Order: sequence, then C-alpha cells, then structure tokens
Amino acid sequence: MLFFSMLQYAWVAVRPLVLVRAAALRPLRRPALLAAMALFSAFTHAAQAQEAPASAPAADALPAGGELGDRFGFHGQSTWVWQAKPAFKSPYSGDNSLTAGRATSYSFSTTLDLGMRLWKGAEFHFNPEVVMGKAFSDLHGLGGPTNGELAKVTGTDPTLYRARVFMRQTWGLGGDTEKVDADFNQFADVVDKRRVVLTAGNLPVLDVFDAVEYAHDPRTQFLNWSFMTHPSFDYAADARGYSWGVALEYIDSELGWAVRAGRFLQPLESNGLPLDTRFLKHYGDMLELEKRYTLFGQEGKVRLLGWRNFARMGRFDDAIALGQATGAAPDLSQVRREHAKVGVGLSFEQKVGENLGLFTRLNWSDDKTETYAFTEVGRNVSFGGLLKGTSWGRPNDVLGAAFSLNMLGPDHRAYLAAGGSGAFLGDGALNYGHERILEVFYSFQPVKGITLSPDFQLIQNPGYNRDRGPAKFFGIRAHAEF
Repeated sequence: MLFFSMLQYAWVAVRPLVLVRAAALRPLRRPALLAAMALFSAFTHAAQAQEAPASAPAADALPAGGELGDRFGFHGQSTWVWQAKPAFKSPYSGDNSLTAGRATSYSFSTTLDLGMRLWKGAEFHFNPEVVMGKAFSDLHGLGGPTNGELAKVTGTDPTLYRARVFMRQTWGLGGDTEKVDADFNQFADVVDKRRVVLTAGNLPVLDVFDAVEYAHDPRTQFLNWSFMTHPSFDYAADARGYSWGVALEYIDSELGWAVRAGRFLQPLESNGLPLDTRFLKHYGDMLELEKRYTLFGQEGKVRLLGWRNFARMGRFDDAIALGQATGAAPDLSQVRREHAKVGVGLSFEQKVGENLGLFTRLNWSDDKTETYAFTEVGRNVSFGGLLKGTSWGRPNDVLGAAFSLNMLGPDHRAYLAAGGSGAFLGDGALNYGHERILEVFYSFQPVKGITLSPDFQLIQNPGYNRDRGPAKFFGIRAHAEF
C-alpha cells in the first residue's frame, strides 16, 4: 500500500510537468495554457484531499500535513504569475533599462518535495523543479524586480533541474519538547526546545536565514524581490537562487534565542549559473542572532544578520578610474579581482492580535563592488504587513501591503552615472533618486487547494533614475500546493 501511495502522490505532482512540456509546443497560447494547468493541478489536489479515508485521525490530533511516524514525505506546489506594465515616461534608455513601452511578463513553476527520514533526528529532501517564463526586459532596469519567481536564466521553454538536495540533522539537548508541523521540506516531529540543527547540501540560503514570517515567499506573499529578504543581502547563490553549503543552528525555544551560522558557494561570475566549488577560497558567510519577545501580550521576533562575501568581483571605483583613463564607459568586467563585500540587516516581525502580522527590515552593505548574486540594492528600509480576512467574514483570505525604499552607495551611483552597466541596471546615465516600491495584493481561495492573488506594484524612480517612470505593474498569481 505504501508503494502505491507513493506512486499516486508522485503522479499528482509530476503531471503538471508533463503538461508544461506539452505547452512548450504551443508558444502563442502558452500563458493561457499555464493558467489552465495551475487551476487543473489545484483541483486535482483538492479532490485528493476530499477523498481521504474517513478513518484518518482528526486534524487537531496531528501536526498539520503529516504524521509523526511518517517515513516518507511528499509535497508539491505549482505557481503561475502573469503581470502587465503600461507605458511610462522615459526620455532615454540604455542597454540594461526597463523598457518604457507596454509589456507583459509571466512565470510558471512546479516543485516536488520527496522526503525521507534516515535515522533519529535526520531527514533527507530532494526537490525536482520545472520553471519557465518571460521577464520584463530580461530582469533589467529595476533595483527591485517585480516577480520573485523569475531568474535571469528563466526562459520560455520549460527547464527541469534539481532545486534542492539536502540533509538535516537535529540533536536534542534535553528539557521540554515542542511540536514541529509538517511542511514543504519538513517532517512533522516532536523536538527538544533546546536543540542543534545541521543542514547541509544544495538549497537556498533563505531556507535558513532571515525567515521573516510575513515577507519571505513570493509564491504566497509579496512578489517583489525587495520583500523576499534584505535587498542588500547579496547572498551566495547561482542564477536560480540556489547554492551548496552548510548551516548550523542552536535553538533555545525556552529562552527564545536562536543563533545561526553558514557558509555557501558563490557563483563563478556575477549572477552566473555555475558555482565556484573552491569552498575555502570564494564563499558567502553569514551569522544571525534571533530573539523572541512579547510586546503588550503579542509575540514578536527580532533578527540581526551579518554577512561577508569573498569572490572575484569588480569594484566601482576601479572601473570608473579605468574608464577615465581609456576614455570609455566604465566596465566592471575589466577590473575583477578578489574582494570582500560586507553587510548587516535588522528585521522585526510582530503579531497584532490574531489576524494582523507586521514586519520591518533595515539593511546596509558597503556597496563598493558589483552585485554578485541578488539585487542591485546597497541600502534599504522596508515595512508592511499581512491581514487575515476574519473581520469581513473570510478568514482564509489575506490582504498584504508593503513599502520598500531601495538605495545605492555613492560609488555605485557614480558608476551608473558615468554610463556603466551592472547585473541589472544601466540606463546610460543617471539622475539619482531612491527607488520607491509599493505593493498591494489580496489572496483568496475560490476552491480548496488553490489561491488566487491579484497584485499591484507602483515603482517610483525605476532603476534609481528620476528621469524615468513611475512604472506600474498589474498582476495575478495562482498558487496550488499539497
């Protein structure tokens, strides 16, 4: 029975991948097909849930989504995003500008989590993933791109790859215990409140660090990259957002403390797909302190994150000096050598009653070297929140609103103003202004198993350029998971 159950879950999760391959053969109708596939997958998941045996234990008797004795874990998700951008004011543009004319963008992803318990406290997870999509201007022209589901290597043909393959080992240190609910890449378990957790393998840095509850996942929360983590946190990752590395955590739930440290591989070149396997020479290091607290009877968390990247990067001032000496536009690729980039981020998350959650992030990097793996943001302040629809009779609905102020350091500004281009930016000139991003979305469940989220984003000074914009983005997201 276990074998047939595994086949059933695997087929439900893999079926959208087969449909994606079929959709690739019909490029003119691809966006509509993707929407249909997301809906179809969701209805299948919902039907599967409704057909569960009546003899299953009550939901409140088990951790959500699984049993303590499960040897294998199966989860899947499908997310489709479509966005449209009206034309906006633009007296000039460069090679890496956001196009001023009307445009549309879309993305589709399907991910499967295949998990297995190995021995006491140890679990293994493997995530095959398929993605496809089309970004606005190949993701150029914004400090905060509008869709966290898109990467620089995402194309209009479906691509199947390994997203994660990692092991997690938990060692209990005694004391009271607490329940951990089953989730994507997580087994249900009862663990010591004081414990050490080791995670090693192929996974995103953000699976472990800066896990702000209310602004972390573009598949269910805010879409803009500025709200996925600290935007100036140039965390080690390949062009898809994944890396190989190791992270160690000490968690003390009784006192409300957690400490995390990790080292992950950098890409061989800025925003490239191949990783530099010289783990002791080029790397991204991070250290995070977390403290839980109670304010007016409401739970909250504060996290202090520090990071240091070491890789072969170009410095903005070196590129400017070379450009002035040669009479050419500055070019970071001509001045790359080994440099370090450092930064720090402070984040807060705070419950306000049963239905409202707020967050704030403040972060800074030295911003003297080129963006290596994430966004072209040097400093940032962001805040926002998620409100459940309980007060208007829809407790499963969520209203989200957030604001981000993205900034650049002086060397970065001077480089762009001199006509230089970075990984994402390059208008050919720059009348600098902080990039301001407002995002609002509303999520609702038309049927069990699927969530639809209309989304709106307003970006003033796109690419930090007062001469361009503002740019508006209208979108819709469909998300299904089991």
